[in-house]
Amino acid sequence: MNQGKYIFNQLTDFLPQRVLDRLVEKYDGNKYVKFFSCWNQLSCMLFGQLSGRESLRDLMIGLEAHRSKFYHLGFGKNVSRSNLAKANEKRNYRIFEELAYHLIEEARRVTAIKDFNLNIKSNVYAFDSSTIDLCLNVFWWAEFRKTKGGVKLHTLFDVKTSIPSCLLITKASVHDMNALDLLTYEPGGYYILDRGYTDYERLYRITRHSAYFVTRTKKNLRFKRMYSNNADKSTGVLSDQIGKLEGFYSLQYYPDKLRKIKFYDEETNRVFEFMTNNFDLKAHEIALLYKYRWKVELFFKWIKQHLKIKSFWGTTPNAVKIQIYSAIIVYCLVAIVAYKLKVDRSPYEILQILSISLFDKTPLKELLTNQDYQDVKELNCIQLKINYI
Repeated sequence: MNQGKYIFNQLTDFLPQRVLDRLVEKYDGNKYVKFFSCWNQLSCMLFGQLSGRESLRDLMIGLEAHRSKFYHLGFGKNVSRSNLAKANEKRNYRIFEELAYHLIEEARRVTAIKDFNLNIKSNVYAFDSSTIDLCLNVFWWAEFRKTKGGVKLHTLFDVKTSIPSCLLITKASVHDMNALDLLTYEPGGYYILDRGYTDYERLYRITRHSAYFVTRTKKNLRFKRMYSNNADKSTGVLSDQIGKLEGFYSLQYYPDKLRKIKFYDEETNRVFEFMTNNFDLKAHEIALLYKYRWKVELFFKWIKQHLKIKSFWGTTPNAVKIQIYSAIIVYCLVAIVAYKLKVDRSPYEILQILSISLFDKTPLKELLTNQDYQDVKELNCIQLKINYI
């Protein structure tokens, strides 16, 4: 079925073409377009992400070297630097945003649960943000500090599947806690938050939605103990207390009971204090649950290192958002391809293979499947054997 197809085409075959067509019609993406459609634009953006292009000029140099393959790769009859730049500037970024969310849902549905050892049936999310630095002279709209610009990527990360479930792109000047107001909480879900998100009014909103939160306590916490649970010190739990907040405003914002757990971590030789509204899990399970928050940090580190969201191919807010959502599309696409082709490789390995194989015509599954080189004839050839004395 894939005979004669480029690797890039085999990869884009996994994209939901009908969903994209519906979004293009919804947002008039192809209005006044003669030959460079939204599909052509998406193909160019994905090619740039997969091949690791640093700039728009770099991307166009790489594309122009394969001008004869434009039509077969899905780029249309012709691609110019001005056409791609204008498309990223003018076309509604929500086309790419909603396509990314569609792939996110599919990736979360098919991705197996890995590296999660707690017996929790509900979804577990880690919420955090990462700042992407920008040059204020070029990205004048992304004002952050006097001499620095930037945007923030607020991410609600599905810990079980390692797929982001919600992404919010704001100016870097927007405080992290304000992003909590835009989230929709699932009843029974678990939300792991850094102590920078400690706002009792917002935390109580999670409780009112019948969801659970786990966070670290601040140093100035005023907590009145009502009673204590038995602490199994062999698991590292030093104390497990139930009580209420002290202080007029704190108690007004969060009038219900809270649970405070003190835990000693042998690996780091540190003592941590956690606060949660869950009274059912064991104390050491709460501590382990917070430890899974590092997954969202690894996601930020991985996507910044291996996809292009630090150097941008356009300077407008629309172009920046299109490029970030294109990176998320690639991230989810890799997870979907790995599942459907039953590829036992990490996303990093898959991306590295794809980046140097986009113009190959090898079947995609054959390319990504681990090969056994033990029976290769050349390895058994006498001429290739060298004996060192």
